[in-house]
Amino acid sequence: MCGGPENVSPLTIYCSCSEELQSSENVFIIYLQIIVIWRSESCSRICDSVPDVHPKDYRMFQVMRFAVQEINNSSLILPNVSLGYEIFDHCSDKFNFQAILNMISRNGSIQVLRCVNEYLSKVIAVAGPFRSMESMTVAPMFAMNLIPMVNYGSSSSVLSDKWKYPSFLRTTASNKDLIHLIILIIQHFNWNWVAFVSSGDENSQNGLQLFKSKLKDTKICLAYAKELNEMSDHYEILQQLEGLSIEVIIVFAGQSSAVAFIKSAIKHNIHSKVWIAGDSWSLNKNLPRLSGIKAIGTIIGITETVMPLPGFKDFVYLSQTQRNNRPSTCEQTPSRQTCNQACDLCSDVSPQEIIGENPSYSFATYSAIYAMAHALHNLLLCDIKGCSDNVTVYFDSNGDPTSTSYAIVFWNQSGQAEKVGSYETDPTLDVPFSINNTQIHWYADQVPVARCSPECSEGFAKKIDGLHQCCFQCNVCPGMTYVNYTDDPYSCIDCRKTEWSKPGSTFCTQRSVEYILFTDPIAITLMFSTGVLLALTLAIVILFALNYDKPVVKSAGGPMCFLLLGCVSASSISVFFFFGKPTVTNCVLRYFLFLLFYTVCLGCFAVRSFQIVCIFKMATKFPKIHSWWVKHNGQWWLIAIVFVLQLLLLTTVFTASPPTPVSDMTSYRDQIILKCAMRRTVIMFLLLTIVLASLCFIFSYMGKDLPKNYNESKAITLYLLFLILTWITFCTASILYHGKYLQLFNAMSVLSSSYSILFCYFLPKCYIIIFQPQKNTQQHFQGIIQRYTQNISSK
Repeated sequence: MCGGPENVSPLTIYCSCSEELQSSENVFIIYLQIIVIWRSESCSRICDSVPDVHPKDYRMFQVMRFAVQEINNSSLILPNVSLGYEIFDHCSDKFNFQAILNMISRNGSIQVLRCVNEYLSKVIAVAGPFRSMESMTVAPMFAMNLIPMVNYGSSSSVLSDKWKYPSFLRTTASNKDLIHLIILIIQHFNWNWVAFVSSGDENSQNGLQLFKSKLKDTKICLAYAKELNEMSDHYEILQQLEGLSIEVIIVFAGQSSAVAFIKSAIKHNIHSKVWIAGDSWSLNKNLPRLSGIKAIGTIIGITETVMPLPGFKDFVYLSQTQRNNRPSTCEQTPSRQTCNQACDLCSDVSPQEIIGENPSYSFATYSAIYAMAHALHNLLLCDIKGCSDNVTVYFDSNGDPTSTSYAIVFWNQSGQAEKVGSYETDPTLDVPFSINNTQIHWYADQVPVARCSPECSEGFAKKIDGLHQCCFQCNVCPGMTYVNYTDDPYSCIDCRKTEWSKPGSTFCTQRSVEYILFTDPIAITLMFSTGVLLALTLAIVILFALNYDKPVVKSAGGPMCFLLLGCVSASSISVFFFFGKPTVTNCVLRYFLFLLFYTVCLGCFAVRSFQIVCIFKMATKFPKIHSWWVKHNGQWWLIAIVFVLQLLLLTTVFTASPPTPVSDMTSYRDQIILKCAMRRTVIMFLLLTIVLASLCFIFSYMGKDLPKNYNESKAITLYLLFLILTWITFCTASILYHGKYLQLFNAMSVLSSSYSILFCYFLPKCYIIIFQPQKNTQQHFQGIIQRYTQNISSK
């Protein structure tokens, strides 16, 4: 360092001409104080062997000087107090420690401290260093004395750990915010197959680890990750990216590594990719001017929002003028005159280069100086009543800025970084993230697709193919299942029993509950037909009652006709219980009424068929049996036995296992059919009905050759044929069809069975009574019987 004046006012600015910016990764540290800075009398040039000066780092150096000068010239902050500073060029970790130890030592020697509170360092605050590894190296030393380090460029999230770095603060955002923004960009464009290229420095490695950890809560897959170093084969890396069909490449590396990698991509004719640039190179001024940069694809960068620094341009031009008029070395500096920027190579950097250089960290650097100045200002205003609350820069409990503004930039056709979006870390904002898609001109004129597998069509579940969840096959979900892309896109979920779905569904629909309503047109038609049947039955009863002593009524069965007509009416009433929502009551009544009273009808026909055969055949062949049958009213005993037996069977079976309402969920996937279920025990009371029907058919067939005008057997046979045809039709329908209208078929069969008795047996007799009264006489019937007897005798 260069020597300074021996007697200086404690409140005047005093600068050193320390080692200047001359390395390839130039990083500097500012030490602020409000008293005289004591220095040695010689200026050691430890970095002279490094030939180049980086304009980007030199710009930050000038921003620091500008901020200090602006503060010292202000009457609002630190009035009557001037800031002194020393600026060191960090060109290597080894030489960096020499400067650090010098700053924290007293009288040039390192001493073991017993109590930090009793130790007064020669500096009160530190700004820098730029890179994260350098900060992690020196921060513990300053933390020993709780000397604040206000950093402007180290973004590793490790430095947020206050247990390790209690005195570290920064005006630049942590990597966690940068990585979060990158993930937001990827999700915004619906990409999920990406690569992450980093370098070997702490900042890049920390970014990679954060990226991997944050992917766990997303649908993004890290297809490829690679660390760049001096030995990296860029061509091999690029070929691996091509082989994996990766379209989006995140380059979160140091500027030199990133620039070399992008140049290799241009050299090896890599085309049509999306490159997401980290903040280290997103505003690089040279890359956009390279030939072939447009061919590699679309470059989207993230950077902290560039804030204007009023007066900085004039300051840079003034500094250039002063530098041209200043001796080139510290030894030529006149006595009692400060020495600053004694850098021979710095004259090669023009003001235009400084002003036009990457401004990414300029405002963070500027803010770091102001943060320390305001802290000192507030400290000096403290008194017994407290301290001033005039704070301009806010930090959270981790020492990170509470709010940071990011810009999303697109390298347009003219080589400019055009702002196309923004991201604010302030949690109070409603819309912290936004991108204007129309401002981005993609290489393919549309948003590129960056996915391992194309997204499945609606209703298809994913089946992972390989190691990554982003690589999958698509399988259609079968009927009665669905896929929920929000909860689990990899499984077909069964619908509930009351729901259904088509194949390839994303939701289930409630199944409709089906049964025959009383308001159904067909139900109304059947109920009306039943009413007609009851009315017709009543009319026949009246007609037969008026002609009770006539031969037609007697030949039809006499009093048995009224029992038969009554049972027909009672059985037909069961039709009304086939409609409405099934309940235990209407399920029992619809079957009980019909099976009981219609069985009595069959019993009457069986007895009537037997009587006809007895009168014309058995009376002559078996006179004693015929005499006993007539004397003891055998027909009524047989009907009574049939009635009681069927009643006992129905009561026993329906009590033990009655027909109950059931929900048929298997016949139709979209419907639940409500119906009455009959148990297998139904065969017990159907058995008697079948036996009676068989006897009717046998007896009626035996009387087929009886007199034509007196032959009831033919009418009964015709009725039985209609009855059998009706129930065969119903059984066939019940096998082929299982919908709600099967109940209508059942009701129609019941009604058809009742109508067949009227039409086949009673209406022909009614026709004779009404339209052929000459045949309804005793003489007519006796003549028919005599002719039949004569024919039998002659044979």
